[in-house]
Amino acid sequence: MKIKIGVLGASGYTGADLIRLAAVHPHVEIGPLAANTHAGKMLAEVFPHFAFLAPMRLVKAEDADWAACDAVFCGLPHGTAQDLIKELPASVKVIDMSADFRLRDTGVYVQWYGRAHAAPELLSEAVYGLTEHYRKEIPGARIVACPGCYPTAALLALLPLVAARAIDSADIIIDAKSGVTGAGRTLKQNILFSEAGEGLSPYGVASHRHAPEIEQEIAKAAGAPVTVNFTPHLIPMSRGELVTCYVRLKGSAMAADLRACLAETYAGEPFVHVAEEGVLPATQTVRGSNHCQIGVFADRVPGRAIVIAAIDNLVKGSAGQALQNFNVLFGFDERAGLQQLPLFP
Repeated sequence: MKIKIGVLGASGYTGADLIRLAAVHPHVEIGPLAANTHAGKMLAEVFPHFAFLAPMRLVKAEDADWAACDAVFCGLPHGTAQDLIKELPASVKVIDMSADFRLRDTGVYVQWYGRAHAAPELLSEAVYGLTEHYRKEIPGARIVACPGCYPTAALLALLPLVAARAIDSADIIIDAKSGVTGAGRTLKQNILFSEAGEGLSPYGVASHRHAPEIEQEIAKAAGAPVTVNFTPHLIPMSRGELVTCYVRLKGSAMAADLRACLAETYAGEPFVHVAEEGVLPATQTVRGSNHCQIGVFADRVPGRAIVIAAIDNLVKGSAGQALQNFNVLFGFDERAGLQQLPLFP
C-alpha cells in the first residue's frame, strides 16, 4: 500500500529532512514538492545531497495537484502555513510542522504570534502531535500539529512526572540549547558562521513562542494553569538539542522515583529511552535519528532534581516526529522510515 504525499516548504531544513526520511519509507510515494522561491529548479539543485534520488522538480504551491495526495506535510513558517492549509482539499490529511495549529486558544496565538488565526474553524480538527502522548487521538485527526523542537524534548521529559504528581508543576525551570538549524534556512545575521561560531548565546529570553506551547500541555497534565521559566540558547552546531529541566520534588519523591516513573511510561516505546542512573544524555548520541534520550539526576539542592533530554531538533523535533505521526495516522508500523541509528561521530 502506497500513500501519496506532498510537501509544502520543501526547500527548508525540515522539509528537506522529511524528504530524506520519506524517500526510504516503504509505504510512501513522494508527490508534489512545493517551494515557491525555488520553483522550477530540480530538488538536487537546492539540496545536492538529493542527487542520488530519482530527479524531482520543485513547483509553486498554487500549481501543485494537492487533491491527488493522500497527505501533505507542511514545513512552512507560522502564519504562512495556516493560509495554505485552509485551502487544501478536505480529503487530504495534513501533518503540520509549523506552529499554526499547536495552540488551542486563538487568543494565546494572537498574543504570541502577533496576528489573528486565519483558520480557527480547523482547530477542532487538529490534534497535538506529541506521538507518545496523543497516539490514540491521532488516527481520527484531519490535521496533526507537530510540536516544536523545544516542547518535544521538554514535554517528553516532564509530562509523565507532572501527571504522576511527582514534581511541582508551579516550579519548573527549563534551560534549552539548540543547533542553528532551529532558526530555519533563511539568511539571518545571528546565524552566520562568523556570528554564531565559537560562541553560545541566549535568545527569546522570557519571550520565546515555545513557552505557551509547553505551558499548555503541562497545564493539561497538571489540571491547573502553569507558567514555566524557559530560556533557549543557540549552540554553534548544525543540529541537535538538549534541554535541562530543574524541578522541585513533591511529597517523598526522589530522583530514583522520577526515573522509575519515566521508565514505566516509556516502556516499549521505540523512540524514547530512559538512561540508566549516571548516564548523561548528549546530542551526539541521538544525532540524525528519531530517538530521544532522557536522564534523571538528584540535585545538590535538597528536594530538587534535574531531568535532561536530548533529541535531534530536525528529526524527533520536527520531520521525524511528523513521519512518526504519519505512520500512526495511516496505521503503519510506527518505526517505518525511521529506523536509522544515530550518526556518530
